[in-house]
Amino acid sequence: MGKVTILNNRCKSCYICLKSCPKGLIKKSSKTNRLGDYMVEFDDKNNECVGCAICAKRCPDMAIEVFK
Repeated sequence: MGKVTILNNRCKSCYICLKSCPKGLIKKSSKTNRLGDYMVEFDDKNNECVGCAICAKRCPDMAIEVFK
């Protein structure tokens, strides 16, 4: 089981992580960043994350941390 932390101060809302999560656990947030773009959030209510870290590897700004 994994846990993902999004570092909002680094996220530029490119949404690459949304497309890369095989379980679809990263979603667009209703919160906006300082530029007015919708940020992302980790949504794993059913504990489906396996900690594969694909999202973190694909993030160009290193705004995602994955813990197992």
